[in-house]
Amino acid sequence: MTDETQAKQPEAEKPQPVFTIEKLYIRDLSVEVPNAPQVFLERETPQVNVNLNTEGKRVDEGIFEVALHVTVTAKVNDEKTIFLVEAVQAGIFQIRNVPESDVEPIMMIGCANILFPYAREAVSDAVTRAGFQPVLLAPVNFEALFHARQKQAQEAVAEAQGAPVQ
Repeated sequence: MTDETQAKQPEAEKPQPVFTIEKLYIRDLSVEVPNAPQVFLERETPQVNVNLNTEGKRVDEGIFEVALHVTVTAKVNDEKTIFLVEAVQAGIFQIRNVPESDVEPIMMIGCANILFPYAREAVSDAVTRAGFQPVLLAPVNFEALFHARQKQAQEAVAEAQGAPVQ
């Protein structure tokens, strides 16, 4: 055996990182049109507000559930609700042989990017079935959201401890 072959052997024995999609599903979907049928007579263009939230949890060894919560609210004159759609698009992912510090970014960025197109389709379809023009959610930079939330959490901890934020 050459020195080169011996050097490669331990690397081959090291378990390779694993990332697979086990299942994608809608965990929750609701549509409300509280002011129907009068709302269909409105001529004003509604203001559409979109809220996103991502959560992840371990469900078994190396198995994680990630859920993308999307809430879309359309209102006229900031008071009269035209429609409200809430969707939770979820997935079960296998994430193995990666450092523990990398699991959260994989879930909140990588998995969220996988779930988003399905959530966008579910919201658009629900709004259309409720009798309105489809709402097409703009692409989301989950990496920027993840880092912004981390920074907010650090600032909250520093503020609670009375330390200056860097």
